[in-house]
Amino acid sequence: MADTLTGAEHDPARVPGFPMPRAAGCPFDPPPALTAARQEGPLARVRLWDGKDYWLLTRYADQRAVLLDPRVSADLTSPGYPLQAPGDGKNNIGFVLMDDPEHARLRRMVTAPFAIKRVEALRPAVQTIADDLVDAMLAGPKPVDLVQALALPLPSLVICALLGVPYDDHDFFQENSRILIKRDAAVAERTAAHGKLIGYLDELMGEKTAHPGDDLLSGLVARVESGELSRTDAARMGVLLLLAGHETTANMIALGTLALLEHPEQLALLRDTDDPKLIASAVEELLRYLSIVHGGRRRAVLADIEVAGQLIRAGEGVILPNDLANRDPEAFPDPDRLDLTRDARRHVAFGFGVHQCLGQPLARMELQVVYGTLYRRVPGLRLAADIAELPFKHDGSVYGVHELPVTW
Repeated sequence: MADTLTGAEHDPARVPGFPMPRAAGCPFDPPPALTAARQEGPLARVRLWDGKDYWLLTRYADQRAVLLDPRVSADLTSPGYPLQAPGDGKNNIGFVLMDDPEHARLRRMVTAPFAIKRVEALRPAVQTIADDLVDAMLAGPKPVDLVQALALPLPSLVICALLGVPYDDHDFFQENSRILIKRDAAVAERTAAHGKLIGYLDELMGEKTAHPGDDLLSGLVARVESGELSRTDAARMGVLLLLAGHETTANMIALGTLALLEHPEQLALLRDTDDPKLIASAVEELLRYLSIVHGGRRRAVLADIEVAGQLIRAGEGVILPNDLANRDPEAFPDPDRLDLTRDARRHVAFGFGVHQCLGQPLARMELQVVYGTLYRRVPGLRLAADIAELPFKHDGSVYGVHELPVTW
């Protein structure tokens, strides 16, 4: 059972569900009920699947302030934490749901491969992957599903190389990743998928104990052997990096392409340029505009705090929908307009504070390569289906499209 949000503070029946599908005909915008909640005030009182009430923060500035506040906890075992679905506490996938100092200790173990200089050194290899995938797409039949042809394989190939995971196993880990982030999946189904991924990574680490390589999993094995890390924690970190390393970027490639096809004047800016600054700006604006992580970042309050004049007490939970923050007109003028020339670098698509996404340099680079390659090489790219018929991922905690048929 997914979250059920019951409304704004003064009317517990106003908002019908959270996370909720985006409106038909407006697949890139936040759900209208959430936008309405923001217009009514900076805070809403909402009820989730567990029958408990939590605070929903609607404003950009308040969300950033709370994400920096040491009095709030990302640990889903903290009293008051707003779990997204039953059983979430059983399927821990690593340091992302921990607090400092343990969060910082574990995160430091995998930071180096995602440093900007290390990521930039990968750019030529990622460019080769993108060109090869586009070559294969152009040589094949039309129409083609862009998700399977480009959006999913590119980040999967890259994260597999970084981690030391065989890409031949991509069907297995992609399928179980989808189950793990599917909000409506049964608890037993998600727990089974989590267990399969943990077992898979654990087996790989066993192989790397005997035959270490120059990859991230081999580095984690070395940490296990030195006593810095348990085997279970290492496997959980592997699952986190594998899942986050392909799911989010794949959805941004496909959904970003769809948004550009629906905004041809913006698509033309990318198609007709090789300016790396404009391409980088376009990536930031698409990240802001689309905000594909659904369900809001969630925190438990450890000590009384004040937000927008409201006292939030220790033991209460807060939800911070980044799609609302990224469409806040006080932070981004005319926020519902896609403008690739906008300075959108202050968006919170990757979070904010100590828990912001570790892999954001890699995701940015991959998106820059794809957005700077696909439309230039396939200038006649167009949608091969009615947008109303596309299968959107309303059922997932990462938003996107299951399929994107395109032709040229």
